[in-house]
Amino acid sequence: MRSMGLAAVAACALALAACGEREGSVGEFSNDLLGNEIMIEALPDPDLPGIVCHVAYFDRSFLDRMRQGNWFENPSNSAVSCQRIGPINLAGIDNSRSGEEVFNQRQSLFFKNVAVRRIVDAENRSILYVSHSRELVEGSAKLDISTIALTAEEAATLGN
Repeated sequence: MRSMGLAAVAACALALAACGEREGSVGEFSNDLLGNEIMIEALPDPDLPGIVCHVAYFDRSFLDRMRQGNWFENPSNSAVSCQRIGPINLAGIDNSRSGEEVFNQRQSLFFKNVAVRRIVDAENRSILYVSHSRELVEGSAKLDISTIALTAEEAATLGN
C-alpha cells in the first residue's frame, strides 16, 4: 500500500514537471476548493521585442489529479491577450498564411500542447496571435485570439 502511495506522488511530480516551467509567471490564483489554479505568464514575442502577450491557462492540483485519476495532463483551455510595448519592425517575419509558432507549452506528458501562433495580416495592417490546443491524436477547437494594429510605416517593413 505504501509503495502505491509513493508511486502516486512520483507520478504527480513527473506530471507537474512535464507540464512546463513557469519562467515568465506574472500571476496565479486558486480556481476552486481542490487547489486548481489559473496561471498567467508574460510571453515576449521572440522576434518582435515591441510586443508582449499574456497567456492564461489551467493548472490541475494534486488533489484533482488524484480524484480524476489522470496524472499526466492539464486541460488545454487557454486565453491570450497581446499588446504593443514598443516599436515593431516586421523585417524578416514569416508572413505566410499559417504564420509562425512563438510559444509552446506541454499540457500532458506526451500528446497535448498549448501553443501561440503569430499571423501577419498585411492587408488589414494587423498582427494576430492565436492561442490554441494542439493534440497529437485529435485536434481541438479550444482557442483564443488577440490582435495588434500596425501603423502604415510598420506594415511597410514587412518583407524588408
